Amino acid sequence: MNETIAAQATPFGPGAIALIRLTGEDSHAIAGKALRTDCERQEARTVKRAALRSSEGDVIDEVLVTVFRRPHSYTGENLVEISCHGGVLVVQRALDRLLECGARSAMAGEFTQRAFLNGKIDLTQAEAVMDVIGAQTDLALRAAQQQLGGKIGMETEDIRGSLLQIVAHLEAYIDFPDEDITPQTGEALVGQLEAVQSRIELMLATAEQGRILREGARVVIYGEPNVGKSSLLNILLGQERAIVSDIAGTTRDTVEEVVSLGGFPVRLIDTAGHRKAVDELERVGVERTLDKVAQADLVLEVVDSSAPRGQSLLRSRDKNSRSLLVLNKCDLPRHSDWNEHSEGAEISCADGSGLDGLIAAIAGVFAQGDGTWGQEAVAVNARHQSCLRRARGALGEALRQLKGGVGPEFVALDLRLALDAVGEVAGRVETEELLGEIFGQFCIGK
Repeated sequence: MNETIAAQATPFGPGAIALIRLTGEDSHAIAGKALRTDCERQEARTVKRAALRSSEGDVIDEVLVTVFRRPHSYTGENLVEISCHGGVLVVQRALDRLLECGARSAMAGEFTQRAFLNGKIDLTQAEAVMDVIGAQTDLALRAAQQQLGGKIGMETEDIRGSLLQIVAHLEAYIDFPDEDITPQTGEALVGQLEAVQSRIELMLATAEQGRILREGARVVIYGEPNVGKSSLLNILLGQERAIVSDIAGTTRDTVEEVVSLGGFPVRLIDTAGHRKAVDELERVGVERTLDKVAQADLVLEVVDSSAPRGQSLLRSRDKNSRSLLVLNKCDLPRHSDWNEHSEGAEISCADGSGLDGLIAAIAGVFAQGDGTWGQEAVAVNARHQSCLRRARGALGEALRQLKGGVGPEFVALDLRLALDAVGEVAGRVETEELLGEIFGQFCIGK
């Protein structure tokens, strides 16, 4: 971590402008050598024009240079940003020159990792950087920005602070029995631990929201052949993604695309028509359909409202399915079999009527009457969820022992486990393996 690193911070490929970053103790000197200017005397946070030159003195590119001094930079170290033309060869030559002058190539996520290790951000904020980059809807972006602002870290640190006070008092009572320390046992301690446990439960309750915001809700389009499943996928995407044909069995494999519906990121999955397979290939397609249905957050059961009711409806087989009935072809006269299904969303893939109502119905399923998505306490991710579950389990064991009359020494051990698990969320109890797993998901230069 004492070495100076360099990397392109903008996407690879041709562009108008590219940004190259250097960070580390010698970043100013290395940049100054390549630019043949005194970066160490350049005023911080100001932009200066310079020529980036090869070792022979040839101009590689005319660039703009911005200098940052520790600790007032993204990484908390001396940092230089060089804006050059975005040609692939120009950027490569510029990077080669900086490496020649003493920098080394940055690893994936190393800039953000240094920001974390230097105390500029906590681990939840580091993860939020990737959430901001990967956000595909306004809700996801708003939630990511809240996390980047430190909401999850502050909440878990507050919980950790409460636990730390309890543990400190309990261990002081154990270690110094002659100091007349009042033991926090009985109902008072139980009440404090249950209050902490409730706060953890509230954070865990946001995990499903977090998964949907980050990955998209899995919405499976399901139904018999030729009811308009692929047409519905195409019209929701606004492009011809799936082949549409009157021939039954045209869609034999699942087709998956991500789209924003009603502000929610949705992973739309078109499936093979549910019918008896006539060959091995179609049998595999039907099996994959059933697998996708089993994993779905929502199943859109598409039917032809102008035709008699078939036998494939999930509602007739599984009363617990999270599904929404979609009555397609409403531009045609409705068949009497569907007269009692007033709760279904009526649409026509032929003329697009009813589409807004269907999108509102899909969004309503995930909103669940909660207007705070992405606005209040942000949703935890899978790693946070694992840490908080371990903390909840350790607290539950501590409460069980307290209520069973077990000595404070054993209670303190479980509270220590809970304290460590909560601390892991923001990176207060870091391990090399944990950091490698998180920052290895970043792009080079971030």
